Order: sequence, then C-alpha cells, then structure tokens
Amino acid sequence: MPHDDRWPALPYDAWRDTCTTLHLWSQVIGKIRLATTPWLNHGWHVALYVDASGLTTSPMPRDGGSFELRFDFVDQLLKCETSDGRRGSVPLAPQSVAQFKTATMRMLANLDIAVYIRDLPCEIAGATPFSRDDAVRAFDGDAARRFHHVLSEVDRVFKQFRTGFLGKASPVHFFWGSFDLAVTRFSGRRAPLFGGTAPGLAPIVMQEAYSHEVSSAGFWPGGAGVDASFYSYAYPEPDGFKDASVAPAGASYSETLREFLLPYEFVRSASDPDAVLLAFLQSTYEAAANAAQWDRAALECAPGRAGVCRPVL
Repeated sequence: MPHDDRWPALPYDAWRDTCTTLHLWSQVIGKIRLATTPWLNHGWHVALYVDASGLTTSPMPRDGGSFELRFDFVDQLLKCETSDGRRGSVPLAPQSVAQFKTATMRMLANLDIAVYIRDLPCEIAGATPFSRDDAVRAFDGDAARRFHHVLSEVDRVFKQFRTGFLGKASPVHFFWGSFDLAVTRFSGRRAPLFGGTAPGLAPIVMQEAYSHEVSSAGFWPGGAGVDASFYSYAYPEPDGFKDASVAPAGASYSETLREFLLPYEFVRSASDPDAVLLAFLQSTYEAAANAAQWDRAALECAPGRAGVCRPVL
C-alpha cells in the first residue's frame, strides 16, 4: 500500500471544527471513565485506547459487571456494551456538546448505569460547562475516520518503540484532556515536585502525573496555529537536552513548548514513515536519557519481534 494511503494527510485547518467537537465529546466520555475507575498512577486510569474502529474506554466496573464506551468512527456511533449483553448507542452527527452529553447520560440510564461527572472540561482555558455548551458543533465523519486511520498507524509504531524498554513504561494511550496519543518511559527516580498548572485540574493531579522522571513522546492533531505533530520532552528537563542532535532533519526544539517537535506531514511524506518516526522517538529518548544519566544498560533491550521470546542472558 502506498505510504500516502497508509498515512493520510491531516491538515488541521481542514478539520479544525470536527477536531474541536471530538475533543469536547471525548472529555464527556473520559470523565465517565474517571468517575468509575480506581485511580492508577500518573492518571493512566482515565485514558482511552485506539482500537479497530475508533477510541475505547476499555471495560469499566459497574455493579455486577462492566461496561465499555467506544467512539466507533466506522459506524459513526458512540457505542455502549455491557457485560450482560445489553447495547446502546448515540449517533455521531452535528449536535451541541450539551445534546451529546444528555444523549450519552440517557443511554447509560437506559442501561441501568448511574454515573455523575463534573461538568467542566479539563485542560481547555475558558471552557464552557458541557451542559451549557448549546451551540451546534460540526462533525465530519470522513475527517473522523481519517483521524482514526492516522491514530492507528501512530499507535502501531509507538507500540513497537515501547518494546525496546525494560523499565517502567506507560501503555500507549490517548489522553482526552490534552487530546493526544502518548507513550512515556521512566528512569525509576523521583522527580522534583511539579509546579505547572493546567485549566480545570487540581495541582495534585499534575504533581502525581509527574512524580517521577520521564521521557515522554506523543502525537497531537494540532491547534493554536500548529499542524499535526509528534513531540518529545523530558521532565525534569536536564541540562543539554534541548541542544542535543536528534533525528530526522525535520525535527526541532520549541523554546515555547520546551519539547522537540516533528511535523506529521514530514513523517507521512517520507519514503519509510515508520523508520522516520522511530528515529525521532529513539533519538529524543536518547537525548533525555543521556543528559539525565539514566542507567540505560539496565533499562533498555532489543526491540520486540512478533512470535519471538525476548532472550534472557
């Protein structure tokens, strides 16, 4: 398959309104996951996951069983499935955030699932509460499917990158607050208390998320004048990190964001997008690990291969 089919174009301006809609809708679903799932280190319990048709919560506990919510971008439905075989759905179509939230909560009530969520979006400055966001929002199903196609490719490469690390590492997961797909490696050492803030988040949430040293990479579909990009950062940022030589040539360090960026378009237009993205992930990780003097010999291993057990020497 040609690389331009496997890695479709995703210019932010072409689907800006649909991206904003999905960001807000995903926050409704993410807050349901937050309200029903025990806290897991670094907020990993709230994330969504890429699956064959869209983004899923994975199973969430309920009395006597479980339920799962899925954005199905193939059928253009928000689907709910319960462990006792019941089903519900909400159409993904132009509607207000308030309408989407009301329809979602009604669907859950019809399935005897009672849940309360905080009404204010997270990590969006000046956000309107869901129930008061009455303006009809755009939704382009083709754009949503294209976004899912991109996420599927990125998820696959991120998972391959994750296999080369023996230390603590996050799953490859989608954070609905910042609306990005991420994978994080840890040195095993505690980090200084995080002093940053984010709209709609208590300081303790950010402090817990960054309680340990990290090298984190991800994919962001764009916004604020920036097209879809891959990123990589370190916390705490060690001396020399930003001046490191990283691959490929299209990558650069942003003084504003304090992270390395690589445009998605640079990756998708390459003759071998997988190799270009893996080079960015590996070289920026090495920049962080070397500058912070991680014990790389103890933390790393050869990349995994399908059906081949990792040798233990």
